[in-house]
Amino acid sequence: MAAELGSITEFLENKTFLVTGATGFLAKIFVEKILRVQPNVKKLYLLLRASDAKSAMQRLQQDVVEKELFKVLREKYGENLNSFISEKVRAVAGDINCEDLGIKDSSLNGELLKEVDYVVNSAASTNFIERYDVALGINTFGALNVMNFAKKCHKVKMLVHVSTVYVCGEDRGLILEKPLSLGKSKNGSNKVDIEVEKKLVQEKLDQLLSEKASQKGTEIAMKKLGLERAKLHGWPNTYVFSKAMSEMHLVASKDNLPLLIIRPSMVISTYKEPFPGWIEGAKTIDSVIVAYGKGRLQCLVYNPKTVYDVVS
Repeated sequence: MAAELGSITEFLENKTFLVTGATGFLAKIFVEKILRVQPNVKKLYLLLRASDAKSAMQRLQQDVVEKELFKVLREKYGENLNSFISEKVRAVAGDINCEDLGIKDSSLNGELLKEVDYVVNSAASTNFIERYDVALGINTFGALNVMNFAKKCHKVKMLVHVSTVYVCGEDRGLILEKPLSLGKSKNGSNKVDIEVEKKLVQEKLDQLLSEKASQKGTEIAMKKLGLERAKLHGWPNTYVFSKAMSEMHLVASKDNLPLLIIRPSMVISTYKEPFPGWIEGAKTIDSVIVAYGKGRLQCLVYNPKTVYDVVS
């Protein structure tokens, strides 16, 4: 294990990363880990949804660096932490929903294209019943925007895309990893066409606008549409369906760009590093654990042979 850790830290030395979704749970852990184990990383560019550089920097401080997750780094660097972060981390104002990731600063854009070695796409809406237009925009087309940007980077060595194990549908047991085939639905009954899905979303939005639907009514209708389309093609919810489509098109469009797709299952708290038990919000199985801890859930029926597939 020591040899493996050594090889990883050596690999990270003098490397430059572009990370999307940096205010999310997994990306924050990823950023903190790199800064903690390899202070000689060259640069971490964090793409943050913000209107300008000042707003992006504020989000970096409030939503990333100031979190309890970074307390080990604070203890290590003390009053020098801010200068260390300033040297190693740069907030990038942008939006994966946009072409060129919505980066308006041409000088910074050129710097990224010249310097980035690895692109890590962790940006996603993880709401299982997200509005279909939102899920499609972030999880599917957003991922394609990230890939298109990665392809333009002069020395990029890999795009790492964080997906979810549930793109495999409701299969059970040991599932051998293999790429999703472009256009192939999970139930085999309908062809998945990303352009058709995009058109359906726009038609529904136009219809709701013509009917002068309320904001709440539009939200309900778009959530319903997402669930309908997901179940039609054999996936359990909008989140998983939109992530499955992103995988299909990334694999089909990667050309010569090395692509790594990671499919974690339910992600819970930190196990050991930087300290045990750090968590942010109550997601997936967390709500059940919280309910039991507060005494609202008196018992939990389970099969002793069942294995909970979680990542900590």
